[in-house]
Amino acid sequence: MDSKLSVPGLSVEPGHEDPSTPDKYRGMGYHELNALLNLYDENGQIQFEADRQAARQYFLQHVNNNTVFFHDLEEKIDYLVKHQYYEPEVFERYSFDFVKALSKRAYAQKFRFPTFLGAFKFYTSYALKTFDGQRYLERFEDRVVMTALLLGEGNEQLAESIVDELISGRFQPATPTFLNAGKKQRGELVSCFLLRIEDNMESIGRSINSALQLSKRGGGVAFALTNLREAGAPIKKIENQSSGVIPVMKLLEDSFSYANQLGARQGAGAVYLHAHHPDIYSFLDTKRENADEKIRIKTLSLGVVIPDITFELAKKNEDMYLFSPYDVERIYGVPFSDVNVTEKYYEMVDDARIKKTKINAREFFQTLAEIQFESGYPYVMFEDTVNKANPIEGKIIMSNLCSEILQVSEPSVYNADLGYATVGKDISCNLGSLNIALTMDGGDLAQTVGTSIRALTSVSDQSDITSVPSIERGNSMSHAVGLGQMNLHGYLAREHVYYGSEEALDFTNMYFYTVTYHAIRASMEIAKERKETFVGFEKSKYASGEYFEKYINGTWDFETERARELFAGHFVPGAEDWKQLAAEVAEHGMYNQNLQAVPPTGSISYINGSTSSIHPIASKIEIRKEGKLGRVYYPAPFMTNENLDYYQDSYEIGYEKIIDTYAVATQHVDQGLSLTLFFKDTATTRDVNRAQIYAWRKGIKTIYYSRIRQMALEGTEIEGCVSCML
Repeated sequence: MDSKLSVPGLSVEPGHEDPSTPDKYRGMGYHELNALLNLYDENGQIQFEADRQAARQYFLQHVNNNTVFFHDLEEKIDYLVKHQYYEPEVFERYSFDFVKALSKRAYAQKFRFPTFLGAFKFYTSYALKTFDGQRYLERFEDRVVMTALLLGEGNEQLAESIVDELISGRFQPATPTFLNAGKKQRGELVSCFLLRIEDNMESIGRSINSALQLSKRGGGVAFALTNLREAGAPIKKIENQSSGVIPVMKLLEDSFSYANQLGARQGAGAVYLHAHHPDIYSFLDTKRENADEKIRIKTLSLGVVIPDITFELAKKNEDMYLFSPYDVERIYGVPFSDVNVTEKYYEMVDDARIKKTKINAREFFQTLAEIQFESGYPYVMFEDTVNKANPIEGKIIMSNLCSEILQVSEPSVYNADLGYATVGKDISCNLGSLNIALTMDGGDLAQTVGTSIRALTSVSDQSDITSVPSIERGNSMSHAVGLGQMNLHGYLAREHVYYGSEEALDFTNMYFYTVTYHAIRASMEIAKERKETFVGFEKSKYASGEYFEKYINGTWDFETERARELFAGHFVPGAEDWKQLAAEVAEHGMYNQNLQAVPPTGSISYINGSTSSIHPIASKIEIRKEGKLGRVYYPAPFMTNENLDYYQDSYEIGYEKIIDTYAVATQHVDQGLSLTLFFKDTATTRDVNRAQIYAWRKGIKTIYYSRIRQMALEGTEIEGCVSCML
């Protein structure tokens, strides 16, 4: 920091230790203490206390010495606003007395990071720093308060509720929101974006600009390539002119590599292609290990859209036809992605006007598995499953970078100068997740879910992506949010319930059932207060009441006593509650077009002390590489030396139980869930195919990554090493 500034730093002697530090850990640095987590002690026990000591020492040895000291809150805010660290508009909505009281409210909770990695992640990636990046200007409580002030939008009661949910750990906003809230020099609050590309040069050119604009603002961006004509298709009736989708993928990949959010978040993109697009094999080949550099795609993520007909053809061991998007749009008058391929398949096969090629359906799935073995890609979206469950009018044609966003889009039409002749509807994702364990501990699901929906709605309301008008229009029309979940495995293990067991599935089903009720009620209340609904509400299954029929007419109750015990003290809606909610929604509407989406939750899981998303842990002690610090170890939440049996890892649990868990949750989630499949090192491509078929049959909407456990090299195990023995 500039030596002329009169704001001194906290002075704590280097190496100063907490007096309560056990003797065997004295004299150790935080990195050394954290490393002990990966080594058994003399009694064969995992050293959980070493990691807790590492978190304490990280503050004493690093954070305190590098945090700028202010005499009081008023001096701090004045300084940070004057020097353009904070947005002054955030504070103009509140009195200073309220801001001071809100800060006291947060600090009164005496928050402590449960793990070293959580503390390290926060101060490395989220806390406000001086412009030279050398000193900290915020503690965790300060970040919570700034987030609450921004999302409260002047509503003191809401700001207090948000502080309570965040500081308790029950709700955690996604990284872009928590990272950027209230900062003057910031990116957007939005996690990701989804855009269509239509079959013309104007749309392609505009997509490159959109990739740059959105990437520099910190969001991951996905594009649908399905409508682009295939390689060799005619241009202006001249045959063999189109280069297909690969060159467009290359352009997008370069765009994402170039633009990032002030170096804080690297640009990231994904592209989705329909399984019946003629370029599908070329598309998949870009991820092969031996792919030619001319076509290799290194950093762009790939996703494939698969309709039911593809599985049916594979089951019969028949050929599958690939259809020219150019001809399909010419004949049907709508882009290829907007055609229901399962419904129109045999009609298109018989139509001589549509150019088509054929491949074997089983060979297609074999190729899919081969590529997933090599790269983990592509993601998969089961098109018909997604659209059958969609309560909104229109068709969902793609997903996002993490395969959990599933929303309706509309095409844009461009002028020759790339201006909009017709602004379409593209998609932005406003995400945050509940910590299932702490939410259940909190005892008031309605309060936690309601506050979270309002916080996410505020993100949508305050997002102004004018650089991409179709995104801006889509957001203003839909007010869509994605409330996610994390720490399912941590909670189940803490409660001595095995992941994927009958009791676990019962709990997961009723948990998501109850969250869905509260989320819809919260959106209805917002619509009632504002006298405004999302555009198209009247044509939705919410308005018609069709959405609620399964809850009003079906039987939804606990099937195991253990799950019922876990919900003791919590309100669980019954048929009459759903009937009343349906009537209120019909009368007042809903403000949010979409309400739930379960993302993979990476960094926010660490700072929140959670297991990621709702899938099981990948390892009891997770190893991460964190920049110059090198290897850092993260223990599964709530794990002790006494309950290790409940922490089977994903590879041991197997894909069936993971899919079963996601399947019971999926039936309540209006969008998607980021599902990763894990396979042992003995798995074959046939096992991957079986898992895909099982997922499709169980009603799964999307598959994120496929992970194959790597075989350990002989002689590389370290004796007594926890992570190497998992």
